[in-house]
Amino acid sequence: MIKTDILIIGAGPTGLFAVFEAGLLQLKCHLIDALPQAGGQCSEIYPKKPIYDIPGFPEVLAGDLVNNLMEQIKAFQPGFTLGERANTIEKLDDGTFLVTTNKGTKHNAPIIAIAGGLGSFEPRKPLINNLSAFEDKGVAYFIKDPEVYRNKKVLIAGGGDSALDWSIFLADVASEVTLVHRRNEFRGALDSVEKVQTLKNLGKINLITPAEVVDLRGAGKLEAVVINKSGEREEEIIKEIDEFIPLFGLSPKLGPIGNWGLEIEKNAIKVNTFDYQTNIPGIYAIGDVNTYPGKLKLILCGFHEATLMCQSAYQRIFPDKKYVMKYTTVGGVSGFDGSKKEAPKAVVKSID
Repeated sequence: MIKTDILIIGAGPTGLFAVFEAGLLQLKCHLIDALPQAGGQCSEIYPKKPIYDIPGFPEVLAGDLVNNLMEQIKAFQPGFTLGERANTIEKLDDGTFLVTTNKGTKHNAPIIAIAGGLGSFEPRKPLINNLSAFEDKGVAYFIKDPEVYRNKKVLIAGGGDSALDWSIFLADVASEVTLVHRRNEFRGALDSVEKVQTLKNLGKINLITPAEVVDLRGAGKLEAVVINKSGEREEEIIKEIDEFIPLFGLSPKLGPIGNWGLEIEKNAIKVNTFDYQTNIPGIYAIGDVNTYPGKLKLILCGFHEATLMCQSAYQRIFPDKKYVMKYTTVGGVSGFDGSKKEAPKAVVKSID
């Protein structure tokens, strides 16, 4: 049985940063993730996607962010159970929790932090009759390596941040980028919308709105798409392309966690914003997996939630101790092995 102070379910950016914040308090962490590597969606789905809203990084690739987080927590020596899904939970007589994975691995901790992101997920697919026939033959729902699209004709469909961001990014990679959206208005960040419009004016992005892709054509591999352009007189456009990438978001599912007795609202776990604790004392939910009034599904918000969660967890584990949290510019990070790095660290003084 694996024992730890905080058992984190989900090894995405929020879960990884929680390890750092817990380490500052000298709390040991272990992480469970169904994926075979740490990083969550940032590693599995879009490692080469640029992220623009991480403080201190005007731009950072998702995969690089994960690498930096892994380096940041190295001194705290977290444990990992990867490629296994947290399946059942049981509260023991001593007040701690026993979590068992789908492969039978047992974990015991006084604190559970659910940082499962969107949970298990599938891409939302457009309603095109022959779509599945071209999957992996010119149709993809995620972009892991942009170099796959080097000097190719790419068509992206969607109106959210992913569709906008990838259209902007691939404008300097692909030989031709076309963005199709069923409305004239976009759901993504205003800055991204303006960049797309600028690239359109420069002739670097073909923008077709309002319109939808209604059919795919090709012999063994995708060669063209049929676009229905809406308007007073509907127009059918046949566009020759090499790659079609529909980016309509993900359909999330909580999986077994949804059966743990937690209060669920719209496929997310309700929490108290004081410390992001759920309706079950000792179980917290941080990052995209939780919900509360005003919730924003941003990585930086998950970092904030992880910080407050760890403070509350410390108080639950050590109810008779008081501590003073100082700024992280004092001293260096002290690892659990006694090593010390010259890097920011919060100095915690416990008073028995």
